[in-house]
Amino acid sequence: MLRMRKESFFTGVFWFGLVLLSSCISVAVSQTDPGDAAALRALAKSLDAATTLKWTQADPCTWSGLKCSGGRVTKIQVKDRSDVLQGKELPPEMAKLDNLETLELMNNFLSGPLPSLKGMKNLQELLLHDNNFTSIPDDFFSGMTGLTVVVLDHNAQLQNWTIPKSLGDCALLQNFSANSAQVVGTIPDFLGRMNSLQHLALANNKLEGGLPESFAGSGINTLWVNNQDGSAKLSGPLSVLENMTSLVQAWLHVNSFQGPLPDLSQLTSLRELDISTNRLTGLVPLSLTKLSNLQKVSLTNNFLQGPVPEFAPGVVTDNFTRYNRFCLDKPGACDPRVDALLSIVEPLNYPERLASSWQGNNPCVNWWGVTCNPRGEIEVIIFQRMGLSGTISPNFSLLTSLNKIILADNKLTGSIPPELVKLPKLTLLDVQNNSLTGSIPPFSSKVNLRTEGNPWGKSLSPPPGTPSEGGGPSSSGSPNGDQGNGSKSKKSSISIGIVIGAVVAAVLVVSLLGFFLWRRKKHSFNRVQTPHATVVHPRHSGSDQDIVKITVAGSSVNGGSASESFTQGSAGTSDFHVVEAGNMVISIQVLRQVTNNFSDENILGKGGFGTVYKGELHDGTKIAVKRMESGVISAKGLDEFKSEIAVLTKVRHRHLVNLQGYCLDGNERLLVYEYMPQGTLSRHLFNWKEEDLRPLEWKKRLSIALDVARGVEYLHSLAHQSFIHRDLKPSNILLGDDMRAKVSDFGLVRLAPDEKDGKGLSVVTRLAGTFGYLAPEYAATGRVTTKVDVFSFGVILMELITGRKAIEDGMPEESMYLVTWFRRMLLNKENFQKAIDTTIDITEDTLASIQTVAELAGHCCAREPLQRPDMGHVVNVLASLVEVWKPAEPDSDDIYGIDLDQPLAEVVQKWVATDGGTSSFLPSLDNTQTSIPSRPFESFTSADGR
Repeated sequence: MLRMRKESFFTGVFWFGLVLLSSCISVAVSQTDPGDAAALRALAKSLDAATTLKWTQADPCTWSGLKCSGGRVTKIQVKDRSDVLQGKELPPEMAKLDNLETLELMNNFLSGPLPSLKGMKNLQELLLHDNNFTSIPDDFFSGMTGLTVVVLDHNAQLQNWTIPKSLGDCALLQNFSANSAQVVGTIPDFLGRMNSLQHLALANNKLEGGLPESFAGSGINTLWVNNQDGSAKLSGPLSVLENMTSLVQAWLHVNSFQGPLPDLSQLTSLRELDISTNRLTGLVPLSLTKLSNLQKVSLTNNFLQGPVPEFAPGVVTDNFTRYNRFCLDKPGACDPRVDALLSIVEPLNYPERLASSWQGNNPCVNWWGVTCNPRGEIEVIIFQRMGLSGTISPNFSLLTSLNKIILADNKLTGSIPPELVKLPKLTLLDVQNNSLTGSIPPFSSKVNLRTEGNPWGKSLSPPPGTPSEGGGPSSSGSPNGDQGNGSKSKKSSISIGIVIGAVVAAVLVVSLLGFFLWRRKKHSFNRVQTPHATVVHPRHSGSDQDIVKITVAGSSVNGGSASESFTQGSAGTSDFHVVEAGNMVISIQVLRQVTNNFSDENILGKGGFGTVYKGELHDGTKIAVKRMESGVISAKGLDEFKSEIAVLTKVRHRHLVNLQGYCLDGNERLLVYEYMPQGTLSRHLFNWKEEDLRPLEWKKRLSIALDVARGVEYLHSLAHQSFIHRDLKPSNILLGDDMRAKVSDFGLVRLAPDEKDGKGLSVVTRLAGTFGYLAPEYAATGRVTTKVDVFSFGVILMELITGRKAIEDGMPEESMYLVTWFRRMLLNKENFQKAIDTTIDITEDTLASIQTVAELAGHCCAREPLQRPDMGHVVNVLASLVEVWKPAEPDSDDIYGIDLDQPLAEVVQKWVATDGGTSSFLPSLDNTQTSIPSRPFESFTSADGR
């Protein structure tokens, strides 16, 4: 019996073990889902995983980095294996892993196009950053309804791509990060409507446009959209921030956001705000300084205005006082005039054009559009043709000394504030050509009210108080027209008609006279304007030889011209390539004679174009002759030669070198300039020891900088056409005996594109200029605007301050390039003083002046063109340092018996009356002829008075 029990026991154990073994064997031979297994084997093949990741087991679910559940793959976590996976690609079979919840492939430098993951509804975490993927399919995110985290950062090899609409299907998305991932286009509006989205990171891409309005009220608490490096950048206002109440960290720096900061009082969770290096204007809202959780704020390199904001002691800030437009350099109240002006431009959204020049606490010193009397009272405000939108502020009434307000030719809306009626000294209000509506307040009859060109509601005629189409009030000065005696009105109208008729007649006479003189000059001009054409000169009577009369325009002797004559046999007539530039052709024989056949002893300098020689005419007039080297005679060389002639015959300014003539004879290309005896600025700045010269004192450097700035400003904005020099540097700045400077070398000049809506357009050219002075965007893309000259001028300012060249080959790498070295030195006051040229005698006033110029140089060399000032602002800053000019107090409004505020007809009537009552005021034909000047040494437009 016992034996039978033992056998029964062992039999049971045997069968139990057999069942257990069978179960284990079943588990051991169980396989991953066939579909998943096929996809994983395709992945292993693409990654060469048998050798790179040791994926050799038969069952994929046993591979390292993979996790399965019920035979389905749920996680692939293969990261930080760039040592073996770099250059590998992902297979399209990846989309078949439809049970996948986590895909982590970061920091592997995988390559090739990303496969579509369309329909992977279970995928929650997608981490693909730090790879080299080349493209993303449009349907990549389609159907990923469970996605919560996407990280695509640092995929620099991606082709430009926009955030696809399919991302909007990911309703549970909390974190979307695509920094440095070549994202282009605009930020999609649907991102602001994704209720779960908390972290949005799109820094270092090529985005443009503004922040979507849908961001208002969103749950985003971390927003990184900084450092967009496209040509457009993110722009527009930041008003949407006002309602982004969940924000904790906002990085918006290095973009082109503009306008004022909104009220930020609702952002109670905000800890960090970086809006540096934008184009923001207006006041820093007090609400920002009062945020209790704020820990760090960066505001530098904008156009922020008003008083310096004062933050709590624990808040970390950057050096924002130096690189904005605050009225003071430390917290404190602004001048009341500054406060009033800022309140006036508040309804205009603080225009950038004004903010860029409104610096300091005295609006009477170089503030654009503002004119003061000698007592420091603001008398005139001119905001004409500035593209302004918004409304007219009633706060004009705060400036009780205002005499004229000119707001014509803008896009202003609303009505004229009735508060303006209270201005006691107002004589002119010009709001023509806007979009104003409503009724016009009852201004005094002494106010010249100009309101035409506005809709004024639906009325087809101007409301009462609007002057007639002729512009300006009637002779009575009333904006309602003459309401007095009818006969008097008729007599006045007749008188005005006679005057106007006489003026028109005078214009016709002068026009006919000009046409007659032009025809006469044209018929006497005998040169044939064709390539290789023979230059025919009038023959001297009684001689078989040609007498060539050469006139060098603009000389200081002989009444404005100097002449040379020589004889030449008829057989010696040369063929010329004629460039049309007026009567400025000079014979090669004359230039050989005056330069002693281009002898070495007459060399003034050498450059890329060729050699410059000194010459002297028989009457003592000295000239400089630039001769192109035969080695650079080519289509390019001829283009530069023609460019210099074309530019210098169109622009004439006291700070641009004066072209006096040119010569083309066979392979000879020569330009003749006025002689600048002190040579180049580089000679006095860098080579003064070798040439036994005295080092330049600071005031002289400052004066030279102002001269150059005025010359370049003329090129950019005051000439009849706008030009870009492209090669500003000390060796192209010439000095006269009085050490006044002139800009030279215009062979690389390009016509500047027109500006639209205040945004400078660019033109693409071949790269030209000199390294060390090239603006970064020009060197990188070949696109130029006038701001490339501003950058070069900033480098020149740095050279004037330091005495160092733009590139010092013998210096260590970190100090070789002046701009980068100068920026570092500028950060520390003690280091900066060490950077100043040791030959400069530094006093307290001098140091303050140098620091101002250094700050200006930093702005001019800003990395972003839009952050650089225009040359008008540069001139204003430098002019305020060189000298302060104040006008004399006028004796009365009636200067020399003429009220300049009167209409033309009234002025002429008064002139006739004071001339003894005669109505015959037209000059005689002889007088008109003698009043036409010959070609001037310098020609200015009305705006050229700088």
